[in-house]
Amino acid sequence: MDHLDRLEAQSIYILREAYRSFPNLAMLWSIGKDSTVLLWLTRKAFFGHVPYPLVHIDTAFKIPEMIRYRDEIAIQWDLNLVVGQNKEALAKGETFVNGLDRLSCCKKLKSDALKYTLDGTWARRKWNPYKKIWEDELNGAPYTGVIVGVRADEEGSRSKERVFSARDEKSEWDASTQPPELWNQYKTDFAPGTHVRIHPLLEWTELNIWEYIERENIPIINLYFNQGNGKRYRSLGCFPCTAPVDSVATTPKEIIEELTSGKFKDIAERSGRAQDKDGGGTLEALRKEGYM
Repeated sequence: MDHLDRLEAQSIYILREAYRSFPNLAMLWSIGKDSTVLLWLTRKAFFGHVPYPLVHIDTAFKIPEMIRYRDEIAIQWDLNLVVGQNKEALAKGETFVNGLDRLSCCKKLKSDALKYTLDGTWARRKWNPYKKIWEDELNGAPYTGVIVGVRADEEGSRSKERVFSARDEKSEWDASTQPPELWNQYKTDFAPGTHVRIHPLLEWTELNIWEYIERENIPIINLYFNQGNGKRYRSLGCFPCTAPVDSVATTPKEIIEELTSGKFKDIAERSGRAQDKDGGGTLEALRKEGYM
């Protein structure tokens, strides 16, 4: 068993343990490489089936190719796709492009939309793969557990996470109160009302993700590859706040060569995400309030 085999086995174990432990489970799908690897691992864990809904938070400012890719894969793989959105903030123009600062925009369009979509307060838009139509779900049951494609090496606040990480009734996170997970002994029993995030990719690195994508031939969105202009996205987000990097890589193998040759050795993976540089350069304040 090589290193990728071990990571795959551990992630599949965590996914199955989450499914066993949380009766109303969902998984976030950002359309990025990490959560798409997580989707691939789920299909492996459950023999081609995805037994829980995929939740996508649509800020209305995602790069358009991301939405097209999302809908194509949802149809191709018969996914139970749920879309949440802060329609009130969008209707009032409470966004970065209308003058709001980036962190406040992230809180409204991502954190608040995620919180109220997960707890069922706001209507959820659901893709019905059988009727091939979108349907609104009102007063949906809260998801008590949500699987997220967070990696510890991605940025500082994520390195403080646990695999099974509890949030309080307001979806807020206190890193200092988390129990240890020594020798992969996970705590999956939480008090009623606790919302739990599950992180099966916590031990993976950016390099591991691309090595796995190459090995498994996972159909990743083409924004990660150079389209002929010498640029590609290394991390995906909203288009007003996300910039591509200089790169001629057109395949996972070439991205692996970039990561191992030192081209991006001293450049953070999320260096193209402008919101990471606001508020002192940390996402921890947002994550404490429920940011994904």
